[in-house]
This record gives sequence, C-alpha cells and structure tokens, in this order.
Amino acid sequence: MESFWHQTNTNNANQTNQSSFSSGRSNKSFDPPSCQASVVAIKTSSSSPFELNSKSLIGVGVGVAAVCGASYLLYRHLKRDVMPVKWRRVGTLQPIYLFPVKSCGPLERTPQLAYDCDTLGLSLNGLRDRNLMLINERNEMITARGYPHMVKIQPKLLVDGTLVFNFPDLPEIELNLKNLEPSGNDVHTAVWGVPVDAMPCGERFDKWFSKAILKKDTGVRLVHYPYPKPVRQTVERLRHMPFLRKEDSGTFQDATSYMIMNLASVADLNTRLKRPVESQQFRSTFELKMDVDEAYAEDNWQWVRIGDDAVFRIVAPCTRCILPNINVHTAERDVDGEPLKTLRSYRLFNYSSPALGVHLGLRVPGKVKANDIIYVEEK
Repeated sequence: MESFWHQTNTNNANQTNQSSFSSGRSNKSFDPPSCQASVVAIKTSSSSPFELNSKSLIGVGVGVAAVCGASYLLYRHLKRDVMPVKWRRVGTLQPIYLFPVKSCGPLERTPQLAYDCDTLGLSLNGLRDRNLMLINERNEMITARGYPHMVKIQPKLLVDGTLVFNFPDLPEIELNLKNLEPSGNDVHTAVWGVPVDAMPCGERFDKWFSKAILKKDTGVRLVHYPYPKPVRQTVERLRHMPFLRKEDSGTFQDATSYMIMNLASVADLNTRLKRPVESQQFRSTFELKMDVDEAYAEDNWQWVRIGDDAVFRIVAPCTRCILPNINVHTAERDVDGEPLKTLRSYRLFNYSSPALGVHLGLRVPGKVKANDIIYVEEK
C-alpha cells in the first residue's frame, strides 16, 4: 500500500486514488450502486409524436454516464471511510498532553485520571485542550514560535476546576472559566488565517500574561473559546485531505483537535541528531509506545482506537514548523535549527514542511487514560 506521504497537492483526484488516506479497507461488504436502472431503451418511430434526434440521444447518454460516475465516486468514498470491524493491537498510550493555553505548557500528567474525548478535543474535569489563546493588540494570535518563553508558562488544575498559572518571577494567578464574568465584546481573531471569534478573559489576566511575555503591563490579551462545538473552517493547507471534516478543527488548535506521535519515530529521529529531542517538543495529544517498535508505522494507518471506546480517523500528516526546535525546559531555540533541519532531509515528501506524527479526527467519543491499549485497523 502506498503511503499517504506521497500525496501531491496538484491533483486531488490522484491523491484520492494513490494515498493511504484513500485506500482504507473494511471487512464489511458494500456493493456499488448499479447504473443499470439508468439505462433506458429508447425506440423511435415515425409515428411517435416524441421522435428523438441524434443530439437528444447523445444528451441522454452523457447524463447516464454522469450519474454512473457520480454514483461510483460516492460508493468509493463511502467504502473507504467505513469504520473497521477488526482491530489489531499495536501498543499502549503513554503520556497524554492537555495544553490549556495555546503555545504554553501542558498540565502535569496524571496517569490515573481518565480524559474525555469529544469533537472539541481532549478535556479533563471540564477543562479543554487549547481552550485559551493569547493575542496581541491587533487581535492576532501569538505563539511560542515568536515568543519561545511562552512554553515556561506552566498551568496547574485544582480540584474545583480552577487553573493556576506559574511563570518565573511572577506571582501565581488563578482562572476559573466556570466563574468567568463577561469582559467586553467578542474579539475577531484567526488561527492561521481562519477567522474565529473569541471572548476576552479580562484585564487582570491580560496584565499578567503581558508581563510574562512582553515584560510590560499591556500588549497581550487572553481570550477563550466560547462555543459548544467546532465553528472554524478547515485550514487552507489541509482542505484537499479527503477524510478531514470541518468539525475536526476543534478549539484553537492549529489544524485538528487531536494528534498522535509514535515514540519509535521520535527515537529514530534522535539517532540522526547530535542532541536528542524530547517527544514533548512536538506537542502531541497522545503518545504511542509500540509493543514492537516500528518507526513511522503511523504513515500507513487509517484508523486508531484507544481503549474500549474512542475511535479516531487519521485525516492528515502533521507537518512541522520551528516550534519543535524549542527546548521545553529552557525555552531556548536549538542553535542548529534542529530537529527541523534533519527532518527536512528525509521527511519532506511533497509538502513544504517535513511531516512527523498524524492528525486525528474523532469519530466515536469516549474516555482515555494512560496505559490504554491502542489499536489500528486490521489489514
């Protein structure tokens, strides 16, 4: 089976035929719609008041061909997006990362707790992944790509749902979204060019995050995602992906609400680097520890199931920017531009950026926790 990494962006039809995204298999039988009912025997005679000429017959033929073609394409698409009947175990779920604020640090890992998975993304006790975002005075999102020390803003979740933020040389600040009072009008912002409205959290938080990021009292605003479901359109660079849905966009995530990393792939990457990187630098939701390590096995998977319930469709490769070059402990960029530089040497494929890890779209909600078994479709 040809890997989806060899898709091109020039011909969507060819992508559908050639990529592993478009060649999923299921054990369910599914018969294509028949075009036979569309074939009409037409008799002509000089005595008929509705005598057809050759142009009419050609028109009927073209119409029948179009219906047949459309029916076959629909059949092919539906068959390839059918959830698997059989699964095979590939490993276990290791760390689960929930990032309350886009581009800031994750919650401390709590292996004994179960996380909820729904269309908006991962959540724990009502707190959602990337439900908060920082913007500048022009209402543009700001991230650790421009302000690396954002990764040192560390959140902690209390039992009552209160978030406590820590940053060196600043007093702690508490935020409880359940008790957050309205603070001004909604804010028109965007995530990678895709418009989305957000709600401000208040001047007290704006001042704290401004001090942490800009070392002054103003310039940064903290906003939260106010909707009960995904509302953003798909980011432009992924709109050609055949199985990506609008509702996969999540809250303020870059592309989709879930992403999984194969730790065997990170280990293989580290064999090529002078200074090994940590998997957390790739900011995934889930990390997979394979029973038998196979680097980049995820390139050819179609479906992922975690535990007993949560089922995900692999919808796109995760192409990489400069963010993995930032050390999550020191907030310093790698002086040699690693690991991005090395990834570009062997994981570029047909994309403008190298790919590592895969984006997921939730298809069946459920709960997940560390050490859950991870399955993929049985081929």
